[in-house]
Amino acid sequence: MAEILSEPELRRTPDNQNAIASFLVQFPSQRPEDPVNRLKVSGWNTLADQIMEQYHKGDQVVIEGRLQMSTLERNGYKEKRAELTAQRIHVLGSLPSASSSFANVPATISAKSPAFPAPNDLVKGDSEPSFDNIPF
Repeated sequence: MAEILSEPELRRTPDNQNAIASFLVQFPSQRPEDPVNRLKVSGWNTLADQIMEQYHKGDQVVIEGRLQMSTLERNGYKEKRAELTAQRIHVLGSLPSASSSFANVPATISAKSPAFPAPNDLVKGDSEPSFDNIPF
């Protein structure tokens, strides 16, 4: 779960065949005394177009994807960076500002992705969850 810190940016591969949208997110750390964590997120092709249309600075989202680490050399120093390549993004809501806390997260997820089931679809009978309809 993360908060989008920057408006998504769209670029294309040199052969102009693939769209890539990227944006910066932040998420709370495990311990209150630690600073928030920031991470670059990228989405490719159809997801890139969806990101540009539907997601904006301040949105709270749940992102599914692949985390990868890369090493860059800057001014003679090696720097490690993490980047998340998104496969699915689910919106939780919008915040009034990018510096707000995550305390007001809604209890149910209203996803923009049509592949994500409604919360009522995840339950069979009274209290038995149906793991057949979970999208991951």
